[in-house]
Amino acid sequence: MKNDDPVSAKPRRGARAVCDRFVLRQLFDVSSCTYTYLLGDRRSRHAVIIDTVFEQYLRDLALSQELGLKLVAALDTHCHADHVSGAWLMRQATGCAIGISKRYGEAVVGANLRLDHGDRVALGDSYLEVRATPGHTVGCLSFVTDDHRMAFTGDCLLIRGAGRCDFQHGDASTLYRSIKQQIFSLPDECLILPAHDYSGRTMSSVGEERVHNSRLGAGADERDFVGFMKNLDLPHPKQIAIAVPANLACGRPPDGKVPKPADWGPVWQNYAGLLEIDPEWVAQHLSEVLVLDVREPEELDERLGWIAGAKSVPLDELRARLVEVAQDKPVICVCHSGTRSAQATVILQSAGFARVANLKGGMLRWQQTGLPVEHSVRSAG
Repeated sequence: MKNDDPVSAKPRRGARAVCDRFVLRQLFDVSSCTYTYLLGDRRSRHAVIIDTVFEQYLRDLALSQELGLKLVAALDTHCHADHVSGAWLMRQATGCAIGISKRYGEAVVGANLRLDHGDRVALGDSYLEVRATPGHTVGCLSFVTDDHRMAFTGDCLLIRGAGRCDFQHGDASTLYRSIKQQIFSLPDECLILPAHDYSGRTMSSVGEERVHNSRLGAGADERDFVGFMKNLDLPHPKQIAIAVPANLACGRPPDGKVPKPADWGPVWQNYAGLLEIDPEWVAQHLSEVLVLDVREPEELDERLGWIAGAKSVPLDELRARLVEVAQDKPVICVCHSGTRSAQATVILQSAGFARVANLKGGMLRWQQTGLPVEHSVRSAG
């Protein structure tokens, strides 16, 4: 049967094209209901991160590294009022540029990629079109892939809604024209990827929003939209007094220091949220840490051996034997491959252990790195 619905006829074809050309990940911050997007060119592996959140930067950084993507820019669609940007942190970690609208003028400090309508952000052989979409704030931008398959609309166009216009020089008439001229001019199948959603919706399309958007779809004109927006009567965002000043500095904290997962060693957080550390550092600092081997006793004298001085407590027994694990030194958990020991770090942290990390790659990586091992079970733990 022929499908004449312009809203539902094309998105599948567009989704395949997106997968062929781009690496796309949509991430979520629960406290602010913010969507962050990691977008990479599949061939060159160059990537941008859009609307990253300060508290989530370790997660976002880990994902980009695990996917083998090189960040070229951290882009903010606007100066956010409900969370602090992680753009400055991303620049410290990767050297990437910080991109935001030039229309904020000298009020914004720290950005080195001042963007305006018609600019392009290069991604290898691909690029993002920069479209000025003011109205929510004076400096709102939307980023559109060069094939017009995806539009990152910030707080301009939301799923079945639009960004509020009652602070930061917002203007409902301006927002109406921005959406109509810059977003609804895109193809029906273009995916809409907003900066926020408060109802669990993840994405939409131009065709859907043109027909079903409750504020400006189905023939609503500018008077309808402005009347709707003027009567929202929403409370100001809880973090506005903190977020706006911080974001005018691109998320740079007042002390200029990058928060770290640990102050005792080069620990990092992977995308799964686990704290890990490299075996080379552990080998050089064995006297300063407690190595906790959570394999079964019979595994200790197998080919991989065990690390000298390690304490042996099998994972299945760990909860019952926590009193045997000293807390005067950082605890490095280890197993065969780093899987069981990752769960051991979770158990220890839940029990109040403040200094814990998982040995990256476990005994497999320890041996592959050529680090020394023991094979006498009677000396373990």
